[in-house]
Amino acid sequence: MLKNIDFKTHLANINQNGYAVLPKLFSDEICDELATTYDESENFRSVINMKRYQFGSGEYKYFKYPLPTIIDEIRHEIYPHLAHIANDWMIKLGIEKTFPNQLSELLKLCHENGQNRPTPLILKYETGDWNALHQDLYGEIFFPFQMVIFLTQPNGDYTGGEFMMLENRPRMQSKGIVLQPNKGDAVIFTTNFRPTLGSRGYYRTSMRHGVSEVRSGKRINLGIIFHDAK
Repeated sequence: MLKNIDFKTHLANINQNGYAVLPKLFSDEICDELATTYDESENFRSVINMKRYQFGSGEYKYFKYPLPTIIDEIRHEIYPHLAHIANDWMIKLGIEKTFPNQLSELLKLCHENGQNRPTPLILKYETGDWNALHQDLYGEIFFPFQMVIFLTQPNGDYTGGEFMMLENRPRMQSKGIVLQPNKGDAVIFTTNFRPTLGSRGYYRTSMRHGVSEVRSGKRINLGIIFHDAK
């Protein structure tokens, strides 16, 4: 599935900006198939109403194990490409933490620390829904990257609903980033922070992400988080 992905370029973008857009990671057919699973309750371990928890407005569902095959495969295939850059970031920021080369090893570490619940999820936004800026950490063990795959088409299936990131720069005003990827595209982005080179070396720049208000239609996307939750 990843054979046509130019990871050298994408990893350079992640290193420089804290995110990268992977065009057409999934075909329209796969997107449609995944979107229909939202209404199949047997696939999920829990349902979250965002308004109830003051996260925004909309709904999302966490998959249960075993994950659908395509989600499990892409989660394992993407992770090794990101583990190298994650470890490089830890070195740059002077953090004494090393991530294993394979996802199975990271998940084993999560489970040993009481984080046993799978975190991949599908999110559904309808007219008026939105998601507040946040970070997906879920426990003491967390991987510094995650991915969102867009299962519906902007300005076709829905309008508005832009993917937003906010970069909080120390002693400077924050920087906003707004993306509107197409159906099948994926965004890989930092879960928590990224290193930024300053005059005295690298420093930590915090980042959060969210979704702007959907003006019309229905926006569905797949979130892939690599660590498990408590």
